[in-house]
Amino acid sequence: MPEIQPPADVIEVRDLTKRFDGVTAVDGISFALRRGEILGLLGPNGAGKTTTIQLTLGLTTPTAGEIRIFGLELARHRREILQRVNFSSTYVALPSNLTVWENLNVFARLYGLRRPRKKVEELLDLLEIPRATLDRPTGGLSSGQQTRLNLAKALVNDPEILFLDEPTASLDPDIAAKVRDVLRRVRSERGVSLLYTSHNMPEVESLCDRVIFLAGGRIAAEGTPAEVLASAGSRSLEELFIDIARNQIPQGAERR
Repeated sequence: MPEIQPPADVIEVRDLTKRFDGVTAVDGISFALRRGEILGLLGPNGAGKTTTIQLTLGLTTPTAGEIRIFGLELARHRREILQRVNFSSTYVALPSNLTVWENLNVFARLYGLRRPRKKVEELLDLLEIPRATLDRPTGGLSSGQQTRLNLAKALVNDPEILFLDEPTASLDPDIAAKVRDVLRRVRSERGVSLLYTSHNMPEVESLCDRVIFLAGGRIAAEGTPAEVLASAGSRSLEELFIDIARNQIPQGAERR
């Protein structure tokens, strides 16, 4: 009997729509995240990025459309799926009155880790957070350390899919470069797939295999960085981003 292969696309989104009180935040988009891929989800504020991530995490219910993760319908298998994914955002803080250890230990136990201390120490080393911070209140860490702590939380269950919302936004250039190296490493060594939002276009261009630009809740451009630049006639992703932000749909890009 031939071996059953896992699906090449770990996330499949079809005709996804979300309306809030008559406002369409996501307007019939379709896309896929491939196994082991870093996919940039880009666009100006209000384009629909956050809503799309919330929908694919099952935090809000679609008005229409379908989401499949690992080949499973999200609506029917949310608990099973969420055991295999994780999320990190610069803008979501861990409880500041708990220590670093208390915060990470809670999440390690939620995911059923048998040796949480060992895993937590490995993650701190990986992200260059001093182990001496383990017994310090999280609120006393620098903003850069808190950002990396959020990423450590997101890696605690060895996720197969990692949702990242501007993971380097508050980091200095040196630490940001080290975080990008960590992300490349977990993708290379573990085959992790990343859905990644950022306003740092040089970072996106260096890190992402493909990008999707959203504007007004719809897909304005999609492809490798080189493909979307050639289609839009732009010299850089930053120029394309500005074009989308100011004009909603860049000239030469396909609206989908």
